[in-house]
Order: sequence, then structure tokens, then C-alpha cells
Amino acid sequence: MKALFGSQELWELIFDGFKEPTPEVEAAYTAEEKKALKEQRKKDSKARFLLYQGLDESTFERVAEATTSKEAWEILATIYKGVERVKRIRLQTLRGDLEAAQMKDEEKISDYYSRLLLIVNKMRRNGEKMEDIRVMEKLLRSLTSKFEHVVAAIEESKNLEEISIEELLGSL
Repeated sequence: MKALFGSQELWELIFDGFKEPTPEVEAAYTAEEKKALKEQRKKDSKARFLLYQGLDESTFERVAEATTSKEAWEILATIYKGVERVKRIRLQTLRGDLEAAQMKDEEKISDYYSRLLLIVNKMRRNGEKMEDIRVMEKLLRSLTSKFEHVVAAIEESKNLEEISIEELLGSL
């Protein structure tokens, strides 16, 4: 969503908001200020339109009464992010999933990494600070036994703090 709104130059509007002036204040605006206000209203409507397009009917009903894109965004943030307690519980579950993850015997490394990356990205979206080195260490720890000699060679020859995940995957 951030990328979509950023590409349309609407992210700041959604994040910072737009305050509709009272009719009295608007009446005192100069022609230039009225033109700028009209443009802000148009951008806000465009942002709400883009938000609404990505919603199912039941979610749309929850944000339909929002008068600005910021208000709709905040409602959605509450719905999908939840309160801090819910995020902590979700993170605990994801941490457990990450720790329990093990490569399956016939699984390809790329498939296993994709599985790990799904968990890691969910954790990051929920506020977890997950560094690449931690992901690489987990990947190496949880490979099948047929990779033991490869893992030992990588750990001896490469500094995990200096290589990228892509380089590690290439080595594996």
C-alpha cells in the first residue's frame, strides 16, 4: 500500500492527513488558496478511491463512513494491525514458527528459504527487527543433514556478517 500511494504521490496525504476547513474559513480564502484546497480534496478522494478498491465488502462497510483518506487508513490500520497486545501474540506465534522450521528431506533450498522468508516478512510487518544474519544463521542451522559438510565449509570460509543472503543461497 505504501508503494502504491507513494507512486501516486499520496502517501504523505494519507499519513499526515488533510484537514477540511470550515465554510467560514474557506470563504476567506484567496483564489489561489481555493485552487490548492480543490487539489487537496481531489487527491484525498483519489486516495480513498484507491483504498476502497482493495477492500472486500465487509471491510469496506467498516470504512465507508470515513470522510478522509487518513481516517479510512487509521480504521484499516486498527483492523489489520490490531492493538499492541494482539501484535505481541502474533509475534510470539511467528517466533515459534520460525524456530520450529526445518528443511524437509526432499525440499529444495530455494523452496525452504521461501518458506522461511514468509515467516520473517510477517514478523517484520508486525514490528520485529529481524536482521539478515539472523535469517542466514537459522537457515544454516535448520538444513537437512546432507548439507552438514557444505554448512561447515561455508562457516569456515565466509563471514556471514559480510555476505548477502543471495550469496549464501548461491553457495548452498
